[in-house]
Amino acid sequence: MDISVVIPLFNKKATIAATLASVTGQSCPAREIVVVNDGSTDGCEAVVESLGIPNLRLFHQKNAGVSAARNYGASLARCEWVAFIDGDDEWLPGFLETVIGLHDASPGHEVYATAYYAGDYQGNKRPITLNKLPFSEEQGVLDNYFEVGSCSDPPLWSSAICIRKAALQEIGGFPLDVKSGEDLLTWARLAVRKPPVYSTRPLAVFWQEKAHTYDDKPNRTPERDDPVGKGLAALKTIPGGDARHLGRYLSMWYKMRSSIYLRLGQRHNALPEILKGLRHQPSNGKLYIYLLLCLMPPAVTRNVFKRFGR
Repeated sequence: MDISVVIPLFNKKATIAATLASVTGQSCPAREIVVVNDGSTDGCEAVVESLGIPNLRLFHQKNAGVSAARNYGASLARCEWVAFIDGDDEWLPGFLETVIGLHDASPGHEVYATAYYAGDYQGNKRPITLNKLPFSEEQGVLDNYFEVGSCSDPPLWSSAICIRKAALQEIGGFPLDVKSGEDLLTWARLAVRKPPVYSTRPLAVFWQEKAHTYDDKPNRTPERDDPVGKGLAALKTIPGGDARHLGRYLSMWYKMRSSIYLRLGQRHNALPEILKGLRHQPSNGKLYIYLLLCLMPPAVTRNVFKRFGR
């Protein structure tokens, strides 16, 4: 199993060297590393060049966003398999070895992935929560992806995943018309085709900025036309696709959108999202709590999310 590593890079001067060290330090090395500089302005591309990594190729594009950078990197990859990692995340020892082991144990799938740690801006990290797993061993086929995703932290994540290049291209790559949630929609489009093979051993770290935690306000509002929600709903119509539990997954998506609106103090925007989520899953208990939060002062709502948000 030959693997190309693709790294989209935008203004990660402080972290890219550590990210690359975590890639080059793997016990099973990747065949190549493709870095796509997405119009950075902080000089991070010079850091990449200064490291002199022999199997690394650096490409440049005008700033077009992370989806475009990932798609461009994947198109340049020479291997059948592509593993992604962002320029401020890291792989732990054994990540690529585990991915290869998953492939050897369960060939014929299109996605191989591991669990990961969620790290915050203060340096703390925790393993993600996984519920409703269909296997009791450390690894297996995630054949109920939408069920697990509806009641857990996102099981698939952009820096702990390896994808068959052709499969990614067949679904059109990462969507270019999505500002937030583009990776979530991509994993869903892949999972409905063929279930991922998964290891519950956390072998990567997702380092989150303060705005991505409950300690600060979100730094963006949900997109009004909701291309991710529409894209997820469209998966029901794919012939032969496995869309079991997709309704619960959609309910989770609307819960995420409503929580952002609530944290921003936009209760009038949160309410329609809550109602959409309940329509897809009337038993989603958190959404009833969110209904109550719509009646609370914004300061109280923010404090509730800070204390109990996860």
